[in-house]
Amino acid sequence: MIYINKMKQLEVKSLSKSFNGAAAVLNEIDFQLNSGEFLVILGPSGCGKTTLLRIIAGLESADIGQVFIKGRDVTEVEPKNRDVAMVFQNYALYPHMTVFDNLSFALKVRKLSKPEIKDKVTRTAAMLGLEPYLERKPKQLSGGQRQRVALGRAIVRNPALFLFDEPLSNLDAELRSQMRFELLSLHRRLRATSVYVTHDQIEAMSLADKIIILNKGNKIGPSAPRELYDNPPDTFVAGFLGNPGMNLISGAIGESSKSVKLDSDVILPIESGIQAGSPIVFGFRPEHCRPSPEGILPGEVEGIEDSGKEYILKLKGPNNTRYYCMSQVKAEIGDTISLSIDMFYLFDQRNNKLISAFR
Repeated sequence: MIYINKMKQLEVKSLSKSFNGAAAVLNEIDFQLNSGEFLVILGPSGCGKTTLLRIIAGLESADIGQVFIKGRDVTEVEPKNRDVAMVFQNYALYPHMTVFDNLSFALKVRKLSKPEIKDKVTRTAAMLGLEPYLERKPKQLSGGQRQRVALGRAIVRNPALFLFDEPLSNLDAELRSQMRFELLSLHRRLRATSVYVTHDQIEAMSLADKIIILNKGNKIGPSAPRELYDNPPDTFVAGFLGNPGMNLISGAIGESSKSVKLDSDVILPIESGIQAGSPIVFGFRPEHCRPSPEGILPGEVEGIEDSGKEYILKLKGPNNTRYYCMSQVKAEIGDTISLSIDMFYLFDQRNNKLISAFR
């Protein structure tokens, strides 16, 4: 049995940041990360993900707030003295150096002995499958090999904290998938405390112990990936997570609390237990519905995407509402079908917060 020390490795307190007096990019961000945990910061472009990572690394300064690493306040500490290693999107390798020299550079700066350096570099190269390339320069490597060198340069330092800034975004789809598995395998072996920034939901769901979602400078989480997906706290998370995201349709609880009337004039025979007349948003995921003669939600097929294992149907409902359904049954453009919904969510339209999930 493996016992993991649950001491706080990273703590961020009341962190806020804005640029040139504009609206806050980060708004009072608080969270903590225990030793050995893998945190993914997820969100759309411009939400402040990379800014938050750079503040943790010391490459940006916050307007207010503090950063603690292993209990030490590093808010005013230079990046080189924070005991963090950062892996960048563009690899940031020294082009004139061999792989061995790239891996050993930080160790030489710390004045380790030559035998120590050789031992650490050799072990790290073996871990990443880089032994055959130690005498090559970056231009002689593939994208995946360069990314392994960038990872190795971080690993060899054995830092208190690993920081990843969209490290796989320059790779093609197949290589990204392969590198995700390699990163996950590395994390399980090293139990390295990591903060990983991405806009890719598959990366987030695959890698994370915890996810923080940023939206307009505000934080949602940290929460377990499956918890956020299965029980989204609001309509933003519901619509953001998933591909396609959750279908969201405005409406209100019917007069008897035993129906939901959508703004599209469709009445769904759903017993909610919520006060009659309450404004709601009705949500359901594309994988939680299916075409059925007994379906309760009508729609005309506008588009079809064949993913190989299933069809993703884009439907136009009454009053031009749009929703998606994943189906094992092929349809044709222009077909009118009805959807049975196996699981749905109701959100309060006044604040977009989740009221309840119905299974």
